[in-house]
Amino acid sequence: MSSAVPADPPAQAEQTVIEQPKWNFPLSPVPENPLGEGRYIKTAAALIIGDEILNGKTLDRNSNYFARFCFEHGIELKKIEVIPDDENDIAEAARRLVKGYDFVITSGGIGPTHDDITYASLAKAFDQPLEHHQETLRRMSEMTQHRPDFKQQTAEQRTARERMALFPARAEVLFVAPDIWVPVVRLEGKLCVFPGIPRLFQRMLDSLAPFLPLPPPSARPSRTQVFTSLPESTIAPFLTALQARTQAAGVRVGSYPLLGKGVYVSLIGPDAGAVRALAEEVAREVEGRLVTDEEARAEKAAL
Repeated sequence: MSSAVPADPPAQAEQTVIEQPKWNFPLSPVPENPLGEGRYIKTAAALIIGDEILNGKTLDRNSNYFARFCFEHGIELKKIEVIPDDENDIAEAARRLVKGYDFVITSGGIGPTHDDITYASLAKAFDQPLEHHQETLRRMSEMTQHRPDFKQQTAEQRTARERMALFPARAEVLFVAPDIWVPVVRLEGKLCVFPGIPRLFQRMLDSLAPFLPLPPPSARPSRTQVFTSLPESTIAPFLTALQARTQAAGVRVGSYPLLGKGVYVSLIGPDAGAVRALAEEVAREVEGRLVTDEEARAEKAAL
């Protein structure tokens, strides 16, 4: 009986692995409450900037993420506006929203190209000159110095890159993550400037939370959802009566149909126990079942 001899393993081409540096920049100190001692954010607005959003080229994911951030932290998001890359539009909207709301974010328009005009437009809105922020330039340079494509840039290309650190002169500059050179720039104590790239927007928004005067947990609403396969018109009279009965207690009742599938009934209120009890009542009345927000999102995404 012969024994099998294993074949030599195939030769593998040598691969050069370039290890990326690990960054650990210091965070900014948490500033004093810009709304005043003892006050916290109650209302918010989002200003989504970009021609690419309005012409359908890019799907806006940031306003939805911001809406969820606000709800989870007990902030009432009152307005979402989408505007073009136009200096006058940006300046007008920024001034108006800062007057009306406690917390305003912008998304988009802070890159190196000619149509990235958010910083310049906000400087105009609040009557400030533009200045290069030296610490941002330093962090940008440190994080890009190992990349050959940046080392080979011309003077004109470096100038374009450094536009991303050209901020309104009196703005606060908040470094909120140890491995991101881009800061959150805040004006008037309320308006926070974010990039439009969803992954970066989300990371920076979540990292900003410790720097904000957020509502205490006791001020945050509770939400429970009920799903029923009954038609929306069938449950409408019951929901109308339920809203009238619970409105004085601060409960909001909403219904959101899925075509040909059924209806999600949403109950939002300040008392988690009361909302849960109402949801159980709704489930009995509409022949439905309670679902979490995560379950509802997953079910809708699967359609």
